[in-house]
Order: sequence, then C-alpha cells, then structure tokens
Amino acid sequence: MPILLDVTEVCFKTVIYPKRMPAILRSLNIGPCVKKWTWDYLRQTCGGRKVKIHVSPSKQMDFVNKNFVYRSITLDEFIDRIQQDEQTSFFLSKNEKYYLRSLGDDPRSDVADVKRDFPELSRDIYFPNFFSADQFFSSVFRISSCDVQLWTHYDVMDNLLMMISGVKRVVMYEPKDALYLYLQDDKSKVLDIDNPDTVLYPEFHKAVPHECILHPGDVLFIPALWFHNVINVEAGVAVNVFWRHLSQDQYDTTDVYGNKDLVAATRAGQIVDRSLKLLDSLPEEYRDFYARKLISRIQTRSLVT
Repeated sequence: MPILLDVTEVCFKTVIYPKRMPAILRSLNIGPCVKKWTWDYLRQTCGGRKVKIHVSPSKQMDFVNKNFVYRSITLDEFIDRIQQDEQTSFFLSKNEKYYLRSLGDDPRSDVADVKRDFPELSRDIYFPNFFSADQFFSSVFRISSCDVQLWTHYDVMDNLLMMISGVKRVVMYEPKDALYLYLQDDKSKVLDIDNPDTVLYPEFHKAVPHECILHPGDVLFIPALWFHNVINVEAGVAVNVFWRHLSQDQYDTTDVYGNKDLVAATRAGQIVDRSLKLLDSLPEEYRDFYARKLISRIQTRSLVT
C-alpha cells in the first residue's frame, strides 16, 4: 500500500482519489490532537461524559453473531478499563475487551460528529480539506482496547481513518473479492482472517489482502466498498471522517452509520429476492438451470461494464 507524504488537496483529488485505491497519507496536519489527546488529557477534558461501549469476552468482535453487549459508562471509567489487562469489576469476564464508537444524540436518527459531540476536543483536530462542506457526512470518535479486532465490513461512502494515538493493523480487500468473503449484509462472516475455517469458508483464500500498519498522525484513505478489518495492536484513539462522493439522492436517508446500501442497490436486491421466490415454484432441475442463467447474465453485465 503506498505511503504518500505532504499530500495536497490538488494531489488528492487529481492523482490519488481517481484511482479508487487505499493509500496512507503521512505528514498531513490533522491538528494538535496527535500530541494532546493523552489519556490524562481526555480524562480532564471530557472524562465525565457518558459513552456507550461494546463489551466482549473475546478480542475478536463479531457483529454477525453479536458476541458483545452494550454498556453505558463514563469516559473516565472506560479509559481506566482499557488500560488494565484484567478487570477487578467486570461485565462479562475479567479479560473482557472494550470498543467505543461514538454516536449522535439519538443513535437512530443522528449521525456522529466528533466536533459537535465532543465540543471540548473540537479545536484540537483538523479534517483534511479534501471534500466540500456539503459532502460531509459524519466524523466518528473511536477508542479500542489493545488486541481488539473489528469485523470485516465495507462502507458505502469514502472515508479517512485518522490515527491519533496507538497502533492499528488494517487488512483490506478489494470490492471485486466480495464473492470470497461470505457476506451477510455489509459484513463478512469470516471472523479470523489470519486463520480462517477452511471448511466453512473454502473460497476465502482467493481474496487478496492489502495490509498496512498505522501510527499516530497517519491518515488512511479507504475508498467506498473496500472491505476492511482493523486490529488494534495498541490501545488508542482514532477518528473516521466520512463524506458523500455521489449525489445525495443515491443514499438511504435513514442511514446514520454510512453502511446502508445505495437506494438503487437495495431495490435491485429486492428484485433478486422476488425472482428467486418465483424460481422456487419450479422443479429442482429448472430452478437450478434458470438460477445459473441469471448468474450468467449478471456476470456478463459486470464484465461488459
């Protein structure tokens, strides 16, 4: 994965962005947050704020099978917990892991915006000037325990992952590898990407990983539809900035996380579901034949376009 230094707005828009490939952008000025956002500073600045966190007995958090629970605690307590290897007071187990993904005031209708949701921190962080104000969708404040691994998923919007503290390993897969990732909605069922179950997921090895290590101050450009799996090598803080790169009417107006499929794609999926139900009325050999014919039409259309 390329590491690019001192990227300007013009360079990003004319050289990097059109390639639709991930890139690490280094030496960008993302503000004093990289030096200021120590655990002590966060405690002093907004430690009393209530946050909703994921708690899991496993370091591999699984959104498909929901191996975690949500709990509301203060940021103070959360920071204390992620700095301990074992918990004397715990929700699930003494070795439980934690993950914070900030939410809007009403998680069902409000998108996250770190500058609005954590106003005490707003002056410390600068977003790269790579998109216009009307394209902005959300900015998500994240803190994770050491070793926490987040499920592989894709987003329908472009985003920049800004590393503030800690170290992350990010493993990415191209959109064209979707057939090998055993999807359920926007998420992969393959939890352990380093040691996958080859019986359950025999085709997974065909997906080609693109891997990088991110350090404080690094900014990773993640194009829409690129799958990403994030492993927190060290506990730390990061902020994602999402923006709409297509016309606004193509996005689901109820989407507050940036992961609902585009309106046209959702409708197409519904049509496929109805088509499959129609085929269910046929004898097995006809059902199999016409299903394969539909697949052939989709593959041919994809190759042509």
